[in-house]
Amino acid sequence: MKRGKRYKEAIKLVDRETSYEPAEAIDLVIKTGTAKFDETVEMHVRLGVDSRHADQQVRGAVVLPHGTGRTIRVLAFAKGPKADEAEAAGADFVGAEDMAEKIQNENWFDYDVVVATPDMMSVVGRLGRVLGPKGLMPNPKSGTVTMDLDKAIKEIKAGKVEYRLDKANMIHCPIGKVSFGNDKLLENYNTLITEIIKAKPAAAKGQYLKNVSLSSTMGPGIRVNTRK
Repeated sequence: MKRGKRYKEAIKLVDRETSYEPAEAIDLVIKTGTAKFDETVEMHVRLGVDSRHADQQVRGAVVLPHGTGRTIRVLAFAKGPKADEAEAAGADFVGAEDMAEKIQNENWFDYDVVVATPDMMSVVGRLGRVLGPKGLMPNPKSGTVTMDLDKAIKEIKAGKVEYRLDKANMIHCPIGKVSFGNDKLLENYNTLITEIIKAKPAAAKGQYLKNVSLSSTMGPGIRVNTRK
């Protein structure tokens, strides 16, 4: 892969053989995140589990103390008073069968998170083949299937992120923007890594955190020391 001049300059600041302490890694991410836009900082975690087994899945959600720096668009599936609750909480789109038809007929994806009340899952369930591959399917474990739409939507808008294991046994999750600075990014990092550690499945054997790295949108990956 050809790399630009800016990337080549950034990589000179990073020792690829070194695992940096979290604060040092974040400092390097900021120094190497020099694009003309405010780059997103991502955390990448490889876990010592096997995602092919149901009892070794790792999935959950957590509200980052300083949010992600993104404006999150929420689609809520709800009816009656619950639809009113969703609108009052700040949902960008609210509906039921009409929204399902819009997604099916128009291939509509102008939203980032989908929430639903349990009674609406019979409608949402029909969208599994469409929403599932994009990671948009509501799930009770991540708090997106709930009767408390007010709380769910407000937490999402405040910076709640969902983490989930992919087929390569990796978790990829944003922890903020380069402009956040060291302290806010470190607090977000610590919050997320703590939740992932808490989510360790009982069936997981051996080393759980295989490796952790941080990177900005256009910057190089920086390995983080996870040994205490």
